Amino acid sequence: MAEAHSAVAFSFAITHDGWDVNFDREVLYLVWESGIRSWKKRLARFRNSIHNGVYPGHLQSLYFLWTVLVAAHFGGVNIPFGLVQKALTILPGASPMWQVIACLLAALTMWLSVIFLMRYLLKLLLMYKGWMYESRAPGSKISMKTMLWASVVKVLSGWNKPRLYSFQGSLPRLPLPAVKDTMRRYLLSVRPLLDDENYRRVERLAQEFEETIAVKLQRYLVLKSWWSSNYVSDWWEEYVYLRGRSPLMVNSNFYGTDTLLRPTSVQAARASTIIHFCLKFRRLIERQELEPIMLQGMVPLCSWQYERLFNTTRVPGVETDKLVHYRDSAHVTVLHRGRYYKVLVYSRGRLLNPAEIQVQIQQILDDEAEAGAGEARLAALTAGERSHWAHVRQTLFNRGHNRTSLHCLERAAFHVCLDDIEYGFDEADSAKLDRYGRVLLHGSGHDRWFDKSFNLCFSTNGSVGFNTEHTWADAPVMGHLWEYVIWSELEYGYDESGDARGAVEAPPPAPVRLRWELSEPLLAAVEQSHAVATQLLNDVDLRILMYTAYGKGFMKSCRVSPDAFIQMVLQLAYFRDAGRFCLTYEASMTRLFREGRTETVRSCTLESSAWVRSMLDPTATVEQRMSLFVQASNRHQLGYQDAMAGRGIDRHLFCLYVVSKYLELESPFLQEVFNEPWRLSTSQTPHGQTSMLDLKKYPKCVSAGGGFGPVADDGYGVSYIIVGDDTLFFHVSSKISCPITSSSNFVRQIEKSLQDVHDLFAEFKRKKGK
Repeated sequence: MAEAHSAVAFSFAITHDGWDVNFDREVLYLVWESGIRSWKKRLARFRNSIHNGVYPGHLQSLYFLWTVLVAAHFGGVNIPFGLVQKALTILPGASPMWQVIACLLAALTMWLSVIFLMRYLLKLLLMYKGWMYESRAPGSKISMKTMLWASVVKVLSGWNKPRLYSFQGSLPRLPLPAVKDTMRRYLLSVRPLLDDENYRRVERLAQEFEETIAVKLQRYLVLKSWWSSNYVSDWWEEYVYLRGRSPLMVNSNFYGTDTLLRPTSVQAARASTIIHFCLKFRRLIERQELEPIMLQGMVPLCSWQYERLFNTTRVPGVETDKLVHYRDSAHVTVLHRGRYYKVLVYSRGRLLNPAEIQVQIQQILDDEAEAGAGEARLAALTAGERSHWAHVRQTLFNRGHNRTSLHCLERAAFHVCLDDIEYGFDEADSAKLDRYGRVLLHGSGHDRWFDKSFNLCFSTNGSVGFNTEHTWADAPVMGHLWEYVIWSELEYGYDESGDARGAVEAPPPAPVRLRWELSEPLLAAVEQSHAVATQLLNDVDLRILMYTAYGKGFMKSCRVSPDAFIQMVLQLAYFRDAGRFCLTYEASMTRLFREGRTETVRSCTLESSAWVRSMLDPTATVEQRMSLFVQASNRHQLGYQDAMAGRGIDRHLFCLYVVSKYLELESPFLQEVFNEPWRLSTSQTPHGQTSMLDLKKYPKCVSAGGGFGPVADDGYGVSYIIVGDDTLFFHVSSKISCPITSSSNFVRQIEKSLQDVHDLFAEFKRKKGK
């Protein structure tokens, strides 16, 4: 194993004999390579900025127009608006060469005018959201308005193959709802949660707020919506994430699991192949060769969040953290048995192949050196309180080996954890699946660098998962990376012995052990953070349910949105578990708008509560229950569509609250809103965002999804994924210290509710068929 050593690329000294010059050819070559890579990336960024700036046009169309104008001009045809003649008046001559240049200027003027007209027209068209509200059920018809809109959008966006950021300039801004509309939607959402007296009280507070300070607060939001790209996202990132002082572990970071199909059981081979394809995905982002996600094949989603997927870390601050993104990184960092390593993944101007990276990973696994005293628990600093970590970072990581090694960790493309334990998916043993989720969510509290944009975690049996810091992006972006990596891995494959494929023509750069100066104050600080992390992770009650009785196929046959179907099941399960309804959070995306992130769908509605009560009412008929279920599902789907279209409730209220704090204005209504806990926080894990996954070829190439910790101390965090026609996964978390919650009991209620809804539809169809 190579150790860190001092190397001087170039030095000189003056002696009695003259100049004494020394240089290290290898180090100078590495510097040269780094410079070449940097300039190549700058050139690629410049080329892509030109391409994106003129999209949906193409430079070839400019050349064609220039040729036509030159031919027309010298053929005696008048150019519209006399553009060539006007251009000649500002040029120093009128020779044939200057006339050709004048034709170029005229062509450029005409071309840019058309391009910007097309971009503006495309932005206006993308403001239309009526297509989302039209039914796509078999037999339903699309309106003529939407058909015409879709045709024009396809014409305007189909000229040229889009790159990752091609549509950014054409995406509309997130609309700012009227206060009156938000108040109406809010009161409707809380009605099933309040008795008549409390509802009238909240209604009075809302009316008072709307007629008084809301007018002033809304004016500031109007100004912000005009001035900024998105009136929510920057404040959401700062106040919801960066200013949070509680630990990232469990409270903020989320995790994702492996597929049911594990292609190799060799830890080093699996790690090297996954690392390689993650870096290939990064190259696709840097070159913008990754196509943007398109809804219905024509409506683009914002790609802004991809910028910070790699080379990103969250740096702790005493009052607020900051997110730092580095332009480039040629290495990853690896943690194994408490020891940290820097692994260069580029050599001789190219990305190392999986077999070469496996050599490096195996060197780490074979290293018998022990971790230094306290080194194994060093990452606990990132799992503890943020202000404590900020103070330690400022005072004990500001010089020497600590500063150098921390800088290396933070600049890495991402962080890799080679765990010394076995975990993974096991259909026959649900306890192993629960343990798998816990390992990825929090590990031991000191074996993940929770500040990094994401950690890749590898089991000794080849299973893989990830832990992701939430500030920089939301789950769909990480899901896109995961789909690409898993599919590419299966297509690339492994050799007969399970090792990574590829030729190792020369020894790759050896891993370099990172060094730390572990003083007594630092060790004490680490132990303090570790105690906080241990207490937190020991309080997590996590259960993962694999449900195989039915899946998306049955839900589709019922002509119900699968997401609405699951949300109704969760409402029924929670009422059975808690004996009451609660404020329910479901995350919806707003990436149809520039720099959009998420909006809240309030799943507990008047319609859903009426259906739940009917399911527990022995006098209710099957027809009544079915009618109420359809009404509740349709209402939920409408709420989801409103959230995606920028007509949500909670982000608008959040921004009004932020402005009120800036202006030091107290609002009893806003205090009421933000004192309400989200006792049921839910999220659907995206699946099949791209067309890469071929489940017919690899039916087991489906992930169990991922999960997150509970949002409220007395509530549940529920993540679910619909992975096929007959499989569902639920990740349920709560706190052991809460006497009224139990993840195991909630999972049982989910299973019972799923079966009851299935029986409801079966009985309805049986009666209808008579």
